[in-house]
Amino acid sequence: MTGSSKRTLPRPSWQEFWRHPEHLLAFGFGTGYSPVAPGTVGSVVGLAAFVLAEGLGLGLAGHLLVSAIGLVAGVAICRRSSERLGVHDHPGIVWDEIVGCYLTCSLVPESAVWWGAAFGAFRAFDIIKPWPIRAMDHGLRGGVGIMLDDIVAALFAALSLHAVGRLGAFL
Repeated sequence: MTGSSKRTLPRPSWQEFWRHPEHLLAFGFGTGYSPVAPGTVGSVVGLAAFVLAEGLGLGLAGHLLVSAIGLVAGVAICRRSSERLGVHDHPGIVWDEIVGCYLTCSLVPESAVWWGAAFGAFRAFDIIKPWPIRAMDHGLRGGVGIMLDDIVAALFAALSLHAVGRLGAFL
C-alpha cells in the first residue's frame, strides 16, 4: 500500500466561521488551523488572554470567573463545533487549551516567570495526559469531554508548580 493511511479531518471554511460562530470560537479565532501543534498555539492564545486580562487588574476572583465562563461556554461551543464537523475533539478545536492555559496562569503567583512555567506545565500535562486526565479524555464525550481533561490538566499543572515552589523554599 502506498501513500498515507492518515485520515484527513474536515475543517470549517472561513465562510463557515461566520455562519457558525461556534467554529470561530472553538478553533481559537483561526489558531486551530496551525499545521503544527494547534494545541500549543491555542495555549499561547490562552496565555496572551491572561496577560491582557491581568493588565485590567482582575485579581484571582476575576480570573476564576473568566475561567468558569470559558469552561461553561466551552462545553456548548466545543460540542456544537465537533457535532457539525462529525469529529469528537477535532485537533483544531483549541478553545479547551485556551481556557486551560488561562486557568493555569490564574492559579500561580503573579510574575512572567510563573506564567511561563504555567504555560509549560499545562502543555506537558495536556500532552502526556497522566491518569485521570487520559481516562477523562477517552471516557467522556461531547463538550464536557473536550473541556474537562484540559481543566484537570490545568489544575494538575498549577498544583505541581506550587509543590515545586514549596520544595524550592525548603532547599
